[in-house]
Amino acid sequence: MSVQRPEAASGHGQTLARSGVTPLQAVSLILSLPLFLPLAAILFLAVTADGGGWPDLIKTVLPSMLKQTFFLAGGVAALTLVVGAVMAWLVTFYSFPGRNLMKWSAILPLAVPGYITAFAYVDYFSYSGPFQTGVRKLMGWQTPAESWLPDIRSLGGAIFVLAFSLYPYVYMSARAAFMRQPMSQLDVARTLGRTPWQAFLQIVLPQARPALAVGASLVIMEVMNDIGAVQFFGVNTLTYGIYSTWLGQGDLGTAAQLAFVLLSGIAVLIGFEQVMRSRDTLSRGARAHSPIQRSRLRGARAGAAFLALFIPIALGFLVPVLLLLHYGWRRLADLPSAAFFSAMMNSFLLAVLACAGTLFLALLFGHAMRDSEQNWLSRITRFASFGYALPGTVLAIGIIIPFGFLDARINALTQALFGYMPGLVLSGSLVALAFAYVTRFLVISTGTVNAGFEKISPHLDQVARTLGRKPFTVFREIHLPLLRPSLVTAMLLVFVDALKELPATLLLRPFDFDTLATHVFTSASLGQLEEAALPALSIAAAGLIPVFILSRNLRDAASN
Repeated sequence: MSVQRPEAASGHGQTLARSGVTPLQAVSLILSLPLFLPLAAILFLAVTADGGGWPDLIKTVLPSMLKQTFFLAGGVAALTLVVGAVMAWLVTFYSFPGRNLMKWSAILPLAVPGYITAFAYVDYFSYSGPFQTGVRKLMGWQTPAESWLPDIRSLGGAIFVLAFSLYPYVYMSARAAFMRQPMSQLDVARTLGRTPWQAFLQIVLPQARPALAVGASLVIMEVMNDIGAVQFFGVNTLTYGIYSTWLGQGDLGTAAQLAFVLLSGIAVLIGFEQVMRSRDTLSRGARAHSPIQRSRLRGARAGAAFLALFIPIALGFLVPVLLLLHYGWRRLADLPSAAFFSAMMNSFLLAVLACAGTLFLALLFGHAMRDSEQNWLSRITRFASFGYALPGTVLAIGIIIPFGFLDARINALTQALFGYMPGLVLSGSLVALAFAYVTRFLVISTGTVNAGFEKISPHLDQVARTLGRKPFTVFREIHLPLLRPSLVTAMLLVFVDALKELPATLLLRPFDFDTLATHVFTSASLGQLEEAALPALSIAAAGLIPVFILSRNLRDAASN
């Protein structure tokens, strides 16, 4: 944000800000440069990797992975668009018993990571799981050919489960757009004889198209980042291909080439999302002059509306949580285990490091941009937060390459000077993992902190500088106290997201180092579902924190 200062308070600092780079800007620029390393490393290795290269990749594994990724992402996006838009339409334009509870509960599936929902569904509803076993016994089926129940370990099963886990992204975008639409247009449509459903299809939905596209883009990004759910369902996406190529085959070069393909798709998706955001004038505009007149539903229609909201919430939140409680109860006497406590402490350590790193950089970047009249700093720091859009597997490859190079140089230097090689100082320690967390979650802190800075009037800075306060004193005595709510929100969001992070942790964690997320993934992969239940429930319980924050923000938006 540009701050106009009085001439009496400008002095040498303002002259320096306009003529060159201030020390604060220089520090911000230097600290933002390492955040570009993962992207540069992937591009470099994808071009220079040895082996068969692109021709063999295109002839062998790439077409199948692209096909699986396309159908999974497209299927999940399509289903979430239908579910999220219908739910948002019902809670926005209709009144019925239970509406207030349903409209806030609709985002509960975000509390449970997709890989946790996936392993709960796959174990319980697979061919050998309790559900199908019970149905076969009840129906008297003796062979698999007699059963007409679908196999959940399939592309269709993955689409179904991930869609009901991710639909809240579309629901929130759609509801924000619906609430901003002028009610006069709907009144005119009803005057012309249109039914509420016709008005929704012909007027409401077309105007909300950009917001729906933004929500669907976020869903696709989450699908592309997923590695745990696709493994449980047996779907070989690009993300899982990167993971298996690197760890299973030890081929980092081919993994980097696959990461480059996935990165290209992400770039196109981000560009599309930005275009749709620029066209989304409804969710950014002012509220319509007339309040929303909700139609009251009674009887069977009210019951149908309630079920239309309750079923997605049940499938995305209640069912997996109840299944986890069931598994945990069966092993209650043996839980919690030493492995759980160790994973919990490791998760908390990484989450604290992620919070400290992202909040420090967010405050530094935000203060530098507020004190600056130069747009280049804003563009650089915004692009430096690109890490959140990178799937965890792609980010891990982009980190292991430069860190491995630095480790080699460090070992060569210590060998020459002291005759000692310390080993993997960076790439084999928590340093790489902490850097990955900071890079991935920085955008959460910067977005929240920058929103807090925008609420602080520039006049406060001007008055303080007129009274002789230096920039750092203004920051410490004025900005920090006013930013406290934004800092707490950013800290909670980063902390919970760090607890749930799986792909980058799987690839970068040191030997014999488990977090709650990797403990769940490893235990579920080995069929030890009771052992995975408690850490999975712990992650889900922590995930309720950002859900509560989102609910509060939605309430505030609805009341404005």
